[in-house]
Amino acid sequence: MIIIPAIDLKDGKCVRLLKGEEGTETVFSTNPVETAQKWESCGASWIHVVDLDGAFEGSAVNQEIIVNIAKNVKCNVQLGGGIRDMETAYLYISAGIDRLIIGTKAFSDPEFISELCSKYPGKISVGLDTKNNKIAVKGWKEVIDLEMDEAIKGLEKSGAAMFVHTNVDKDGTMEGINTEPIEKFINYCSVPVIASGGIATMEDLAKLSVLKDKGLYGVILGKSIYSGSIDLKEAVERYK
Repeated sequence: MIIIPAIDLKDGKCVRLLKGEEGTETVFSTNPVETAQKWESCGASWIHVVDLDGAFEGSAVNQEIIVNIAKNVKCNVQLGGGIRDMETAYLYISAGIDRLIIGTKAFSDPEFISELCSKYPGKISVGLDTKNNKIAVKGWKEVIDLEMDEAIKGLEKSGAAMFVHTNVDKDGTMEGINTEPIEKFINYCSVPVIASGGIATMEDLAKLSVLKDKGLYGVILGKSIYSGSIDLKEAVERYK
């Protein structure tokens, strides 16, 4: 089970939101590159970067910072937020981003996700996030009426190499996790899954680790490592 630290970018700063809601951000760092290097020094083999401005506005916003992060760490970087055209995808892949996470566009334009998966095999994941048990899109501001199993089946057919699943209702709350919905989600999937949202303690990680043989590839940690409730270095060492 890979432990993946998160860097969420808003206005060029590292922030955490509460339940993904714009305007709830807490700033944890004004130097995202330095933060990425800190997480790498803790042993992280992957870093999860989200362009929150991009997700909210529908286009890439923090490109320069994201490219600088990729240039200044040796570990792998996965990126989501505002990637809604082939040009943006090409820019990031060319800059050294190892995995792109497509959200909104994966549901609004099936041809786009198919083309992207074909052009960059193994590098395209889909962010399949839930809010009130519905699939959330457009920076988690809207939900769509599509059954989860139907969505997963179609996206796998398009070539998605992985799903990144966030429980938006738990994200940033530090409330802890319930493994039942995560396990249910994994059971729908035939590709690996990364889970996030509400993971607060080492006990939460222990609960999730039992799902690794069922298809849980990794977990994303955000507020827990910024607040210190989980020690990233300890978590990485325990689950590597």
